Amino acid sequence: MAKEIALVIHNGVQALDVVGPLDVFAEADAMVPIGQGYRCLLVASSLDPVRGSNGMVLMPDLSFAQASRDFHTVLVAGGPTLPEASADEALSAWLRRWGVRAKRHGSVCTGAFVLGHAGLLDGRVVTTHWQNAPRLAAMFPHARVEHDRIHARDGALVTSAGVTAGIDLALALVAEDHGQALALACAKRLVVVAQRQGGQSQFSPLLTPLTDPETPVGRVQAWVIDHLREPMPVRRLAEIAGVSERSIARAFVSELDVTPHEFVEGVRIDQARKLLEASDRALKAVAYDCGFASPEQMRAAFQRRLGTSPGRYRDSFRSSQVA
Repeated sequence: MAKEIALVIHNGVQALDVVGPLDVFAEADAMVPIGQGYRCLLVASSLDPVRGSNGMVLMPDLSFAQASRDFHTVLVAGGPTLPEASADEALSAWLRRWGVRAKRHGSVCTGAFVLGHAGLLDGRVVTTHWQNAPRLAAMFPHARVEHDRIHARDGALVTSAGVTAGIDLALALVAEDHGQALALACAKRLVVVAQRQGGQSQFSPLLTPLTDPETPVGRVQAWVIDHLREPMPVRRLAEIAGVSERSIARAFVSELDVTPHEFVEGVRIDQARKLLEASDRALKAVAYDCGFASPEQMRAAFQRRLGTSPGRYRDSFRSSQVA
């Protein structure tokens, strides 16, 4: 019997959050014997047309009242306005009653905020778009928000990172249901990678926020940016700030939620990203210019912070003028 998938949509929904996963499930359905694949249904508060954030009009298959039954999988699609939107009580009630009864329930992109309003994130490991992850963590402090994951699984709860990551999540669910070979075949058909290298941090802006240059932390930040090749023990940073080592360490954690060492490493990675995107310089030269002791140290930092290597990062993001 085909697995019924309910994909919840709403006005302002991100179209790719809907059609990306739907296309994955449709490809999988076409590759398995009839009746063993998927039946996907769009669910909304009513049967009225739903307009996406890009202007596309989507037609729901079922209203909440009509979708009063068990589904195999329930996913809530995201949308640009969801992080600031108030709770939709009708949607929350439907998810609490029927979403949690599915074998799997979860969200694509900012659909995680809808799950949070429904009380379904407490104590769970989740992810969302990198840009909205800090807000999700602040709004739902009992959830464990993983900022860098492309998708996350915690028991029956599944969540994905931003927009096209819904395709990654759907491929993972197909692999779970039908095996990795079928998921790979779907990925090839859709001309996407079956499993991305690295996390979503590699798509985010620079890692290091700057603060008031007149403060001790601000003075250190400005000096670090201008002296990347120099050694930067905490003692030296404290001298630049004009405070004790303990004070500068506390200030960084208090103001930026990072240690001085983490800040310095973040600045070096940021500069390396710029050079890798804009030039074809040797990795050894990039590492030296950014203050890393060796290409191996730079590679380890990239792997730890971005989930990918400098070489792979360059291949993914190098400017066309350089290639």
